[in-house]
Amino acid sequence: MKIGILHGPNLNYLGKRKPEVYGNITEKKIVDTVRSYFPETEIAFFQSNHEGALIDQLYLWNKDMDGIVFNAGALTHYSYSLRDTIEAIETPVVEVHITQIAAREEFRKSVLAPVCIGSISGFGLSSYLLGMAAFNWSKEV
Repeated sequence: MKIGILHGPNLNYLGKRKPEVYGNITEKKIVDTVRSYFPETEIAFFQSNHEGALIDQLYLWNKDMDGIVFNAGALTHYSYSLRDTIEAIETPVVEVHITQIAAREEFRKSVLAPVCIGSISGFGLSSYLLGMAAFNWSKEV
């Protein structure tokens, strides 16, 4: 199985940016932990602060990956171009967030959720593990 983990803007600054909100978790810790929990899964990782680069990566991974775990950061709340891309590709996408976005500011609603196979938020690093598990469990549980 091949899964891509895709990170949007400012997630490269995890561990430094607002630790009172996001904790001390870093991107490296996320990737290392996911790889340790899913050793038989081939995991690719990509981060960009640029919307177009994320769109390009989704198209690049289309059909090459069995699934994509995507934390789009703030683009979650307003990027209709990312939404259109997720809707256009065949590879299933699970949206993940470290924090519980529904319990935060009013503007933090996801425009991506309706075109993803599922959304997981509020579990910190475990949001990624749950997102990965979605691709490792049978669809008929």
